[in-house]
Amino acid sequence: MSESDGVVDAEKAVDADSDEVVVFSDYVCPFCHLGRASLEQYREGRDAPLRVEWHPFDLRGYKRDENREIQTDVDDGKDDDYFEQVRENVERLSEEYGVDADIDAVPDTDSWNAQQAAFYVREELPERFGAFDDALFEAYWTDHRDIGDPDVIADVAESVGLDAAEIRDAATDDDWADRLEAQFQDARDRGVTGVPTFAADGHAARGAVPPAQLERLIEGEN
Repeated sequence: MSESDGVVDAEKAVDADSDEVVVFSDYVCPFCHLGRASLEQYREGRDAPLRVEWHPFDLRGYKRDENREIQTDVDDGKDDDYFEQVRENVERLSEEYGVDADIDAVPDTDSWNAQQAAFYVREELPERFGAFDDALFEAYWTDHRDIGDPDVIADVAESVGLDAAEIRDAATDDDWADRLEAQFQDARDRGVTGVPTFAADGHAARGAVPPAQLERLIEGEN
């Protein structure tokens, strides 16, 4: 996850014009949840429509083994002080953006299946992606559901009018898993190292940055 708020050069990230922003995100990242709230505040105050293009990112990809399973014993160098700082930043931004983000209340979840289902919907049913994306974040951060569970994913899908069986199958399909893994690698190849990352006009901002900074990024006032 990331709480960095600097605008950096992002030639390897996806370019976007002033009507578009590219977002790299992972459902279990608290700063991605908070960053969405900031982006929504910016969009509400913007006159012109803004297209948001979602790209998946595997927050814990470095912990996965050859079977794509997360190994909890991998030393990531993060100590208690790091996690306390994360907690303080999440609490501060939750209050600032008016969003619930209780990192103690959410289940310990592997987001792979949720991201795979979302990627499938983005590719096959793009007109439904926005609603499904919103519903997955709400299921995890508001309802505290395990969105790694295919049955939960199917239920979330059905709640926004998608076919539950179709999305359950997509969430665990081997071919779609390979395609998702390629998306994760593509993000790394573009230089994305943390989330959320917002990319526009050849620049990027990483972290749950405030609406004013997103405005500068997207509208070319870097």
